[in-house]
Amino acid sequence: MGKLSRENISNRFSLLLLNLEEYYFEQHTAHHIQHKGGQNERKIRGSLKICSKSVIFEPDAISQPIIKIPLRDCIKIGKHGENGASRHFAKAKSGEISLSFSQVYFIKEHNIVAPYKIERGKMEYVFELDVSGKVEDVVETLLQLHRASCLDKLGDQTAMITAILQSRLARTSFDKNRFQSVSEELHMECQAEMVTPLVTNPGHVCITDTNLYFQPLNGYPKPVVQITLQDVRRIYKRRHGLMPLGLEVFCTEDDLCSDIYLKFYDPQDRDELYFYIATYLEHHVAERTAESYTLQWQRGHLSNYQYLLHLNNLADRSCNDLSQYPVFPWVISDYCSSELDLSNPGTFRDLSKPIGALNKERLERLLTRYQEMPEPRFMYGSHYSSPGYVLFYLVRIAPEYMLCLQNGRFDNADRMFNSIAETWKNCLDGATDFKELIPEFYGDDVSFLVNSLKLNLGKRQGGQMVDDVELPPWARSPEDFLQKSKDALESNYVSEHLHEWVDLIFGYKQKGSEAVGAHNVFHPLTYEGGVDLNSIEDPDEKVAMLTQILEFGQTPKQLFAIPHPRRITPKFKSSPQTSSCNASTADSPVSPGEESFEDLTEESKTLAWNNIAKLQLYEQYKIHKEAVTGIAVSCNGSSVFTTSQDSTLKMFSKESKMLQRSISFSNMALSSCLLLPGDATVISSSWDNNVYFYSIAFGRRQDTLMGHDDAVSKICWHDNRLYSASWDSTVKVWSGVPAEMTGTKRHQFDMLAELEHDVGVDTISLNAASTLLVSGTKEGTVNIWDLTAATMLHQIPCHSGTVCDTAFSPDSRHVLSTGEDGCLNVIDVQTGMLISSMTSDKPQRCFIWDGNTVLSGSQSGELLVWDLLRGKLSERIQGHTGAVTCIWMNEQCSSIITGGEDRQIMFWKLQY
Repeated sequence: MGKLSRENISNRFSLLLLNLEEYYFEQHTAHHIQHKGGQNERKIRGSLKICSKSVIFEPDAISQPIIKIPLRDCIKIGKHGENGASRHFAKAKSGEISLSFSQVYFIKEHNIVAPYKIERGKMEYVFELDVSGKVEDVVETLLQLHRASCLDKLGDQTAMITAILQSRLARTSFDKNRFQSVSEELHMECQAEMVTPLVTNPGHVCITDTNLYFQPLNGYPKPVVQITLQDVRRIYKRRHGLMPLGLEVFCTEDDLCSDIYLKFYDPQDRDELYFYIATYLEHHVAERTAESYTLQWQRGHLSNYQYLLHLNNLADRSCNDLSQYPVFPWVISDYCSSELDLSNPGTFRDLSKPIGALNKERLERLLTRYQEMPEPRFMYGSHYSSPGYVLFYLVRIAPEYMLCLQNGRFDNADRMFNSIAETWKNCLDGATDFKELIPEFYGDDVSFLVNSLKLNLGKRQGGQMVDDVELPPWARSPEDFLQKSKDALESNYVSEHLHEWVDLIFGYKQKGSEAVGAHNVFHPLTYEGGVDLNSIEDPDEKVAMLTQILEFGQTPKQLFAIPHPRRITPKFKSSPQTSSCNASTADSPVSPGEESFEDLTEESKTLAWNNIAKLQLYEQYKIHKEAVTGIAVSCNGSSVFTTSQDSTLKMFSKESKMLQRSISFSNMALSSCLLLPGDATVISSSWDNNVYFYSIAFGRRQDTLMGHDDAVSKICWHDNRLYSASWDSTVKVWSGVPAEMTGTKRHQFDMLAELEHDVGVDTISLNAASTLLVSGTKEGTVNIWDLTAATMLHQIPCHSGTVCDTAFSPDSRHVLSTGEDGCLNVIDVQTGMLISSMTSDKPQRCFIWDGNTVLSGSQSGELLVWDLLRGKLSERIQGHTGAVTCIWMNEQCSSIITGGEDRQIMFWKLQY
């Protein structure tokens, strides 16, 4: 469960005994003297704790209750035995402090967590400090804090307590004796507060070249918290109380809970510390964006649970902040059946709608009210995530948090989290209940469903006590309930629809007209930027507004501004649960033999890509006078055709290792080449605006396509169609280019389509089915075109400078582009979202990829291997002496040829 853990039994006191927004300053060993001067006077030993709004006495004996006296209920504070007027002048040596008050709380008697007992009426308590010399100071502090808590206005109280805290922090500094090693170098020190749910604890932060330290002002719960920078895996800037003051540090990759959450008093301190740790991390860990996780999730390398956890983290949700606790969706809608059928779509909740829109009748009532409402209008009067809702679910493991939030009381027994089915029904029908779930419903720890602490949570109307949560009929045990919930979250149905829920909570349907259309409009105060606290002059109003916002719940930070890509779910054939025997052979278009051959080819490709870093150069030849621009290879691999800026097309025999032909069409550079199936014709594009067809059999140019007004930069061919890109700002589609071009007659080239761009096009590529084309321009724009309708689907300005190369992934779900700016960008084809971007020190001029791994040819002459899913460069392979300008790979992925500015062609093979 992490942060909301059960309290340490040996230490009964916790910061949760304080009021919200209260600080614990200091403690003194003392005795509580009961019945002072009477016959049955007795002393109870313990610890007296001075807090900003109360005095707390924690007896050593756990049978005795903890005493909490609110300062605003105090009538008189002073040294015992002095009258009020002369107390400052008395020279008495007594170590006794007397408090007269009208109200006191008794907490955790016999160490049992239960609602606080309250005693009212005028009383006097006497406490004797072990160190009598401290009495004057303690009384002085108490009087000062008493004055603060008796101020009429909440804003003035807060301001005075803040001033007292700041002066205490200013009088102290980080104790350097706490450093792990004498050789540590201090980088910066500042004041901050350590944040845990409902609580903040002030102190000093210190960062050195090896460690991050926090030293609480009050030494609680320990004198210093230390984190080794080497262990840090992730850091996030956080909004805390709507202000950009938080910083959260994780030493794990995908844990729910962080290792420390700090809130600073000054955004500059926060930013400086963030920058220092981020710079340290840069040498060790790549910083992750939402989009880089999207790619991993789409390709099945992150589970739905892990992905949602990362999105929550990136959207400012933290287990340390109950007003921004991670939010997870309800995914199951069936809590009545005895068996849970995850193959039936009816089992699931509609993830394209917020909770409030799932019940049509209720939604109609809410919309009527919304229509009649004055601006600012909202559909739902409560949120889907708030501190109250989080503790509603977690009361059985975090009872003290509930008592802290609700002034020492549990909720009414009938309003408790009593049953899963009941809670779901209320979310569907309740007039004001729109809550989603929390990550614990998809975790491994069942304790939040079980009353293992044997808490007395009250009696329901029917007379039964509130105990364990009642589970649906299909769950045999709490463990089974969590397992089935996890199975549902990872099911095919949820995988196919989760992006719709992400659109609502983290995405483009969170705000504006899209939110209205999706019935997803909450109170304006719940949105980031919904209120500017700094613009509120009145301190009272500011405190009230902040309290309201934190209690009400907050909408996550918006992560995506366009529709979220869907997950790539495995199709029937490759799904591991269903063997191919289940499908009758008649249904299948291929015979079993063919299918297994196809699978073997896929397997060998996967194996090759997994070992791509083991590439070895075995031959190289300098056959051109200028940079090589294109490579095409005959089916049997024996003949290699290359084009070059030296204006020649060359034919090289791999068997005899000899140059067999050199052909020149004009004195202008050739930019690319391809071989038509059947290996009878080579097509080359030229800077002289033409495309040349060369017959290998007849050894001559057999046709010329004069189709452009400027240099032709790249050509592709598929299914009797030729696609040509040009600096004249067009891509043209030509029909009538058959695979077997006969050498005798001239061809009639018909232009089927013209794809117009704003600027020159440098590169194009087709998807496997030739239904889509991607183009890259001189100004850094990547365009995705639907060839069936000759329309542009997406225009993504994602490079500064020319786009060097583009290509679809084998499954056509993604496009990769590289540019002069050194970036490698992955774009989701369906939505046009840029979902991953990596930078290299030099431009990557050309590449091949399998959707997960990229082999790119660098300006530096090296071949680089990139792991897209981890977002990092994994290998550099020495190659050409100038830029690598073109790259070719055979279908089995076992053999690679590269061409470079050094005029060489290099032959590579995989050794594994």
